[in-house]
Order: sequence, then C-alpha cells, then structure tokens
Amino acid sequence: MNSGSRDSALLSVEGLRTWFPIRQGLFRRTVGWVQAVTDIDLDVPAGTTVALVGESGCGKTTAGRSILRLEQVQAGRIVFDGVDLCALSPAELLPYRRQMQIVFQDPMASLNPRMRIRDTIAEGMRSFGIGATNAERTQRVAHLLERVQLDPMQMWRYPHEFSGGQRQRICIARALAVDPRLIVCDEAVSALDVSIQAQILNLLADLQDELGLAYLFITHDLGVVRYLADRVAVMYLGQIVESGPTEQIFSSPQHPYTQALLAAVPSADPGRRSGAPPVSGDVPSPSSPPPGCRFHTRCPHVTERCRREMPQPVSLDDRVIRCFLASPGGGAAEGAGQGGENP
Repeated sequence: MNSGSRDSALLSVEGLRTWFPIRQGLFRRTVGWVQAVTDIDLDVPAGTTVALVGESGCGKTTAGRSILRLEQVQAGRIVFDGVDLCALSPAELLPYRRQMQIVFQDPMASLNPRMRIRDTIAEGMRSFGIGATNAERTQRVAHLLERVQLDPMQMWRYPHEFSGGQRQRICIARALAVDPRLIVCDEAVSALDVSIQAQILNLLADLQDELGLAYLFITHDLGVVRYLADRVAVMYLGQIVESGPTEQIFSSPQHPYTQALLAAVPSADPGRRSGAPPVSGDVPSPSSPPPGCRFHTRCPHVTERCRREMPQPVSLDDRVIRCFLASPGGGAAEGAGQGGENP
C-alpha cells in the first residue's frame, strides 16, 4: 500500500515472520523449520474489511493468530494504533488484547460446553473490568444478544441447545463484549449453510456500519470476499503474492496464482469467466519451500529467473504484486509471452 494508507491504518503489519521448529531426537534438537508465514506486509484501515485468502495450508490462520500475538513471532512489526505490539511485554500487551478479538471457524469448539451463554459472554467483561456488578454485566449480555439478533432470555442456555448459526452469533457477541476495534474472523462462516452464511455476513456488515469495526477476514471463499471485503490480500505458501482493492483484484488480477483462483470460481455469466490456465500440481511443503518464486513449481508462465530469484513486492497504483511478470499495463500473464516456458 502507499505510505499515506499505511500511516492511517489501524493495523499495520511489516515483515511478519512466524516459523515453527521441527525437532527430532532424544534432545529435541531443531533440524528444520516450518515456514508458515514469511515476511508479509498487511494494512487494515479503521472501519474497513481486509480479506486474507488462499488455499488451505497457505498460512492464513497462522498469520491471523500471529497478529493477535497468539503465536510466537520470529521477526517483523505488528503496529496497532501506532504501537508496536511485538515490543510489548505480556502485561503491556493486555490492554491491546481487549481491542483485538477473534471469531473462530468452529463455534462449538470455541465455546465451553459447561458454561451458560451468559457466563461465556461475560467472561471477557470480568477480565477487563467492564461492568461494576454482575447485574450490570447481565444487562450488557442481554443487550449484546439483541444486537446479534438472539433472544436475551437464551443467555441461560448451554451451547448444545443452539444451532450452528446461533452459536456463531454468540461468538460474535462474546467478541463485541469488550468493545474491540478490530475483529479477526478466521473462516467464520465456512462451517455454516449458505443461507446462514448470508445472515452472518449481513450481521457483520451491519455491526461494522454501526460500531466502526475493522475486520481481518480469513477465508478461502472468494464469493464471500467479493461481498464483504474492501481490500484483498492473496496468500500462497506463507507469502502475500498480491493485494489491493477488491474490485481491482477481481476485475484484473495480476499474479498468475490470483488469476487461477478466480478462474476456479463458478460463474453463470460466461462474460465473467477468466481465461487463466488452471493451477496444476500440489502445494510444496512449507518445511522445504522451493527456491526462487514459491509459486514457480505450479505457474504456467514460469521462467528461469523465477526458479532462481525470489520476486520482491512491486507497487502498481493501489496494489502490490510479488511477480516478475507484473506490469502496469495488464495482468502478469500478458507479460509471459516473451521468454516464458512451462515447467
């Protein structure tokens, strides 16, 4: 993104790296690393939705958890409202945890089956000193349930007494209970039926308009992205390969991986179908990523340079592309005619 956007971002991630050690032997020596997230940059302006998309296993969830400091970060900066969270001690980080919440993919797994919904939602309030008495917290829980379109009297029930969509609404209410400014939605609608997905997405959009929330929406569903997101960041094997405004990404994708993802989306309108070639082969292991461009083993436009060198992010107007073939005049595939070869 341009510097002006970065300066005004509520969340600005710079060079984030999260690797997990591979340990073997009696003494559990480190013999390698799973390179889950490698040097990603990402901005989330206040009041907007940024979608982080890619195939399963590309590092999306690890990136989201790292931003919330739920995973140990090896390098980079996570700047929230002008403060580098990576430089804070656990005690100093506590006030910022209130401002950044998460909604997980599986609502049943993220709710304590032995706690009533009232206690689940009020738990964060007690931790951060919200509400002077239990009666005040109970009143706030009732208000939150109404806000997510549930009956306040249901607060005395247990999670198993709700449907999947209702449980996800409860998880959203729990996130809202501490007045966050940023919510990370980790595949928050992927486990729900399509009709329920639409209801939850509409609810999230209404809450954003009402409360000015920022969302980092982690998903593999490009239909959801087009409906909800202001900006898109496309992730492949731990790196962001393209990012920019949603409509630009969908109308003129520059990176071959982005083109392939969009080409795979079903469309009833032949005019909207992409002519990009499909991606073949399997995703390489993040414990031994290929040299050079990480996408070169599956790219239909690979060149020898792609095999040797790692492309650096290139800024084109309001988007960033990590590809040697990106050009201001068109998609990456347009520049692949000269010198391109199949793997």
